[in-house]
Amino acid sequence: MNPTEHPFAEYVRIIGKGKNTHRSYTYEEAYTAFSQVLRGEVEDIQLGAFLLLLRVKGEEAHEMAGFAKAAQDFIQAPKAEVEIDWPTYAGKHKQQAWFILSALLLAENGHRIFMHGSSHHPGERLYTEQILRDLGIPICQHWDEIHQQLHHRRFAYAPLNTFCAPLDQLFSYRPLLGVRSPANSLVKLVNPLSATLSLQSVFHPAYLEIHQQAALHLQHSRSLVMKGEGGEVEFRPDADNRLFLLHHPDCSVIKWPRRLAERQEKLEPMQLSAQVLRNFWENHSSDPYGLEAVLGTVAMVLFGAGHVASEQDAWQTARQYWQQRDPHYFLSR
Repeated sequence: MNPTEHPFAEYVRIIGKGKNTHRSYTYEEAYTAFSQVLRGEVEDIQLGAFLLLLRVKGEEAHEMAGFAKAAQDFIQAPKAEVEIDWPTYAGKHKQQAWFILSALLLAENGHRIFMHGSSHHPGERLYTEQILRDLGIPICQHWDEIHQQLHHRRFAYAPLNTFCAPLDQLFSYRPLLGVRSPANSLVKLVNPLSATLSLQSVFHPAYLEIHQQAALHLQHSRSLVMKGEGGEVEFRPDADNRLFLLHHPDCSVIKWPRRLAERQEKLEPMQLSAQVLRNFWENHSSDPYGLEAVLGTVAMVLFGAGHVASEQDAWQTARQYWQQRDPHYFLSR
């Protein structure tokens, strides 16, 4: 490296050389490069080039693992007993956020869940943080609150900017860059509290195996990667669902068939609301699609966590959870 050259220029050059001379990062290079990004040691023009070059090149599993490990080490989260890491960064714009009821149902039955997300584009989609606020679920602002909620509810949600502001900042660049950045993918692999099971949903099928292999590289104990509804970890009742599973060190892929023959129509933005979810939980309304989405998501998570031996057992347990739920959950907490 030229002694007058900026230290990060080397990492731009690796992926920015000509068509036949550029290459991907090694795991170590990815870790070092993204550590510099998180510490604010890069210039704006370098950061823009870094994000767009990665977008054009396409991330690889070992690169994603290096980025995620850098973020995890930057966060340095205190230890906590968590079973499920649940990233939620897509927001909903077609269907209700049924997965939120799935997470609360799992928590009600003893599964400790840390959910985290970001909502930089309000209005385009309905994001998890707003839904939880409307349901009366606390939004944690620091690690002490996270620990308290995990103990009290076995469920805690925290915005990404409360525990990794530099990574959250990358989400805000989409209107400037015009495309998503690698932050949208790597944040789902961070698993800041080292939960036993990491959940990941991707928009594009090509990323399913990449995320599975990245989780393997990061030595996650268990991982479930799927193409969920709208980019969230949510079972799609009207489509076949492929589950990319990791039970370290074994990887597998299975298919759970659709539960409904007809495709669900897209909802209008004004139809999306937390009140719909609450009414459904409290038996004030019914929704065949919603029920299958809630139960299917619970079943997938139970299967991914190794609590059940088969798809049939997973659905049976999910139904038991639903039938035995407290209909006054939102009033009693």
